[in-house]
Amino acid sequence: MTTRPKRPEDRELTLTERARRSQLMEVTVELVADRGYAGASLAAIAERAGITKAAVLYHFPSKAAVVQAAYEHVLGALVENVGTAVEAAGPDQAPAAYVRSMIGHLREHPRHTRMIIEAMTHGDTPHDTAARWRPLADLLRAAEPALGPRTDADLRTLAIITGGAIDAVVAERLADPDYDTEAAADQIVALICGPRPA
Repeated sequence: MTTRPKRPEDRELTLTERARRSQLMEVTVELVADRGYAGASLAAIAERAGITKAAVLYHFPSKAAVVQAAYEHVLGALVENVGTAVEAAGPDQAPAAYVRSMIGHLREHPRHTRMIIEAMTHGDTPHDTAARWRPLADLLRAAEPALGPRTDADLRTLAIITGGAIDAVVAERLADPDYDTEAAADQIVALICGPRPA
């Protein structure tokens, strides 16, 4: 009786396998950013990585799996960057650090931005909207002792509006590389952290 060799997901990966998977995720990010979700076929991923399609399938069981891994990789880098900035700021500066680091990271990594957009638009993974607004709402709540309580909007709505503003600034930067995202981030910060209405 023959047994099939264990696939990477069935066991701990070797250093070489981890490096290959990382390469495949980076190649997938590039392809999705450059060609869109449809343009990142298994054949295109294999060609860009310099390996066979079968070798891609050894590491990931499907195109959806490699795209999902690439999306999670990009999202993890964003979350780590924003988390580091927020942790370095005091509670009263955390909302500003969140906005500035979010916009800054996406500005500096336009392919990551495109990957996130494509994965959310074409991916099969349901997205938890609260995962987007709740962290900022929590930061705004923690900043209230220093900034004063908000009476003009509930924090969930304010966080949703801020997320939309961040998305719009990043989209504008993708369309116009000369767009001043730092000034835009400052304006968003002023809106959410500035003087409270009477």
